[in-house]
Amino acid sequence: MRIGELAKRTGVPARLLRYYEEQGLLSPQREENGYRFYCENSVARVQQIRGLLDVGLSTRTIRDFLPCLGQSGGTALAPSCATPEVATALQEEAERIQARIDSLTQSRDALYGYLGTLPSAGESDPVAAVEAERVR
Repeated sequence: MRIGELAKRTGVPARLLRYYEEQGLLSPQREENGYRFYCENSVARVQQIRGLLDVGLSTRTIRDFLPCLGQSGGTALAPSCATPEVATALQEEAERIQARIDSLTQSRDALYGYLGTLPSAGESDPVAAVEAERVR
């Protein structure tokens, strides 16, 4: 399939698919005219990449251990890839993600604290009003 069809099937814009190729995450074949050609497994591979990006992994980390993932779209690492280096890289990513979570939590709490100092517009508790709106 060509890049437009892969983009349509995965919901990922073609420019991001080209970026994934630049980062070594996708390896399309090239037709004689230079057009990219993706195999059927590329759909699952793009879904894997999106899932890993969504949890906060960098493209560098994904590139390093993407070969350890099956082509069928699963997220289980092959036993042969369970090396100390992979474990260390994943631990570092988990710590980086946790630091981001901690920072976001502090920012959220600061915003709620600020909202708590504002006069309410018909609500007795502006923080509760914001929380109620967020839940809706």
